[in-house]
Amino acid sequence: MSEVEKGYGSSDSGSESAAVEVYERPKGFRGFHGHPITQVALLGFVCFMGPGLFNALTGLGGGGQTDQSTGAKANAALYATFAGLAFFAGSINNKLGPRLTLQLGSCGYSLYVGSFLALNIHPHANGFAIAAGAILGLCAALLWTAQGSLMMSYPTEAQKGTYVSIFWGIFNLGGVVGAAVALGTNWDAPAGNVTNSTYIGFLVLTLIGVCLPMLLLDPKNVVRTDGTKVATQRHPGWAVEIKSLYIAIKTDPMVILLFPLFFSSNFFYTWQFNDFNGSFFNKRGRALNNLVYWTSQILGSYVMGQLLDLTKYSRRFRAFLGWGILFTMAMAIQGGWGYHYQKQYTRESLPPAADLMDPLDSGYAGRIIFYIFCGLLDSMWQTTAYWLMGAMSNDPAKLAYFAGFYKSIQSAGGAIGWAVDSAEVPFMNIFAATWGVLIFGLVTALPVMHLRIKNTTTLEEETIARQDVDGHLRDTEEVLAEIKARP
Repeated sequence: MSEVEKGYGSSDSGSESAAVEVYERPKGFRGFHGHPITQVALLGFVCFMGPGLFNALTGLGGGGQTDQSTGAKANAALYATFAGLAFFAGSINNKLGPRLTLQLGSCGYSLYVGSFLALNIHPHANGFAIAAGAILGLCAALLWTAQGSLMMSYPTEAQKGTYVSIFWGIFNLGGVVGAAVALGTNWDAPAGNVTNSTYIGFLVLTLIGVCLPMLLLDPKNVVRTDGTKVATQRHPGWAVEIKSLYIAIKTDPMVILLFPLFFSSNFFYTWQFNDFNGSFFNKRGRALNNLVYWTSQILGSYVMGQLLDLTKYSRRFRAFLGWGILFTMAMAIQGGWGYHYQKQYTRESLPPAADLMDPLDSGYAGRIIFYIFCGLLDSMWQTTAYWLMGAMSNDPAKLAYFAGFYKSIQSAGGAIGWAVDSAEVPFMNIFAATWGVLIFGLVTALPVMHLRIKNTTTLEEETIARQDVDGHLRDTEEVLAEIKARP
């Protein structure tokens, strides 16, 4: 591990190194349970049971319904409320604590799955599904903000890509398992809605997911692999938390240049899930595509995480390496390859449901390979976004704000994408917009990589971590003494 990529004060750059206490990690089960990798893995399983299964359902197109419109409207409502709350969810997370925030956030996924089960039983329950989507948006804002804060703050600076890939792999196992269940239960019925048994299985698993956050430790009790502790103990009031949200942007304004990158990271789901997979393939074709999409995410995140943690190169070089990979893939996959398929059909030219493409049809093989690469691009995009935020801070409180910004802007992109699709805008227009926002997001991220990404983040730069409960800025030595004094 590079000596300049650890926790606060782990570098060899002066007084911080001497002042920070390096703790011996606990042994036995307590040491295993409290290990940062174990905690990130548990976090992955929380998201496995909620967002992972949601992704499997959404990836089928229309939430598993033949009529895509209700799913599109539910997702538009979901991402609209998600975007509205997520921007402020960092303050809520820092006030309530990540475990309670995660538990509250998990509840919405059960309601959402249940609404589509209700829609299968009562075909006119469209309003319930749309309302459940709006409620899930509020819950998801809480869950993903807490998740981002923990996942980005538990690793040392040299491990951030690896920890993101560990989380992303476990989280996407939810999508893989859910897609496998959907494929198995629907293979013999290639037309129509997803079966009730599929929705019931998803519902049971999401309810289990509501209980899993109780297994997580409080961040202040987690010791990184280099012996440094994760978080200082701050318990500010709501007013200070809201003010700190503004300070996080004021003192690190370059995060705003990442907003277009964040925006694009959910915008492309509309075309991939509804306008390609959900519109062109029959039920078992959609289910098989869904399975390989989420499986490929595990590989994509692992590969990108390892590349971004190649510590023999500077962090700035690795940032540009990740950028180059994303640019190449966006041009080749979402651009040329995707355009080749999109120009072959329109909304008006789609065949009846009974004649949609099946896995046994000619031409299917090339399309499923394309969809695998769509999954790779998605996971590499998200991994790089998290890595960039993690390279800008090690403070869980500040990273909670960053995660909130990320999920808010990302969800705004998703809301706009699903709303446009529900208005039945031509497929080619949505495809072109998707390609455009991907490239624009990459271009605006370039100054951040060149000017903001450094090999390490020092405590002097962590304005939020240095605040007291009244929002006053403390000296670095005082904060280091507080960290050292913690048991």
